[in-house]
Amino acid sequence: MKASELIENVERALTEIRPFLEADGGNISLVSVNNDVVKVQLEGACISCSVNQMTLKNGVEATIKKYAPQIQEVISVV
Repeated sequence: MKASELIENVERALTEIRPFLEADGGNISLVSVNNDVVKVQLEGACISCSVNQMTLKNGVEATIKKYAPQIQEVISVV
């Protein structure tokens, strides 16, 4: 898969998960995709949410892997 296709698939995954984050006053943006690691930035209420790491792993990472199975890890950056 080309890098542009991979980024497209990751963006598609974020589009799917975004309404759930927005419902709680948060959001997410893609920072980068390097090899098999995606870096995202949590925004709004997601920054201070006590369960943001659980959301990141169980929600965001799982959804990204559904669209781009070669992704090994999703990391939140500030």
